[in-house]
Amino acid sequence: MWFQKEIRLPAVQRGFHLITDLVESQLPELEEISMGMAHIFIKHTSASLTISENADPTVRQDFESHFNKMVPENAPYYQHTSEGPDDMPAHLKAAILGSSVTIPITNGRFNLGTWQGLYLCEHRNHASKRWIVVTLTGN
Repeated sequence: MWFQKEIRLPAVQRGFHLITDLVESQLPELEEISMGMAHIFIKHTSASLTISENADPTVRQDFESHFNKMVPENAPYYQHTSEGPDDMPAHLKAAILGSSVTIPITNGRFNLGTWQGLYLCEHRNHASKRWIVVTLTGN
């Protein structure tokens, strides 16, 4: 079985946002898969996806703090600045974290670890809604 769906995520403020439950709730087709894979791809260059700790909210704050220090705004060597000081850093952060993740599916659910969750990593100050493409395969 193969299935693909585009999901529009709500606009969120800059930061790291757990979206595991939101994505699963948009995929009733998951229930039909006893064993398979979900490939999740974000269709943007200034936001990314990752899997990380989902229990302690300070993890999200630490991610944002770390990436802001690692990839600062207004670096004097940036040339791509026409869309504001957060634009080029957003592209760099997205390139570092990546535009897709793959998650195993077992018995109709994402098979994540006890403390793992899927994150939308929003790197722009004033982002619009984001689109992801989810491709499911399995039996």
